Amino acid sequence: MITGIKGTRLRRAAAVAVTTGAMLATGALTVAPAQAATAPTIVAKGGYVMNNATGKSLYTKAADTRRSTGSTTKIMTALVVLKQSNLNLDSKVTVQKAYSDYIVDNNWASNAKLIVGDKVTVRQLLYGLMLPSGCDAAYALAAKFGSGSTRAARVKSFIGKMNSTAKSLGLKNTNFDSFDGIGKGQNYSTPRDLTKLASSAMKNSLFRTVVKTKKYTAKTTTKSGGTRTMAPWENTNPLLSSYSGAIGVKTGSGPEAKACLVFAATRNGKTVIGTVLTSTDPATRKSDATKLLNYGFAR
Repeated sequence: MITGIKGTRLRRAAAVAVTTGAMLATGALTVAPAQAATAPTIVAKGGYVMNNATGKSLYTKAADTRRSTGSTTKIMTALVVLKQSNLNLDSKVTVQKAYSDYIVDNNWASNAKLIVGDKVTVRQLLYGLMLPSGCDAAYALAAKFGSGSTRAARVKSFIGKMNSTAKSLGLKNTNFDSFDGIGKGQNYSTPRDLTKLASSAMKNSLFRTVVKTKKYTAKTTTKSGGTRTMAPWENTNPLLSSYSGAIGVKTGSGPEAKACLVFAATRNGKTVIGTVLTSTDPATRKSDATKLLNYGFAR
């Protein structure tokens, strides 16, 4: 038996050794702090990422530089519709020849292939707007929800609502001159503003449902009263099929805008949302967005 001061010291030493060994075995003893995630390099000329819950910026690259937005404009188109008072999503809109003519006049812009004379619900138009990025659907919504006695007046009024909404959201570097992104040079925003816009839109449950939908088939009412099953509308957002946790939001493209993407994903209860503007091509914008999402979650 070991007694006295010497025995006490030996017992303490043994206890320390046992505790240290247990910490090493479980990894509880940290030898060196983990390195912080390194900010990625992206091809896009502008980029921004934030924590959707807190609004904290996680990444910026020319985040406040105004650029052409292409069809990411349609996020605002959808939001203005969804903000209408007493909105009836099942009310029907008759597809006008002007909508199909508009597609042809704009070099066969992206469209939902709506059939002239068909009656389409507002809900269906929102899917046609956001999944295949239908400029014809955007036109139909603008003509319905603007104010005025003529189609042109209603469309002008609707674009005015888009700009009023941008102002109310504090989007100081955003302006719209079209309902779909095919503008006259004054359709612009920034990565930061578009991200804030998308974050606001994602508060609406129908918007969230629409933008995370990969494929949607609309059944419209024909001019003769029959039912037409449209070809399925497929979402142009590639992240929905390639990035775990992706929940939206919207692609964009154009001669000036190049390749754009507003994106969002949720993992382990955390939602990261962001934007890349003026990337070089669809494959690169997908790569840029993937890098930024990974970085956002690592932060």
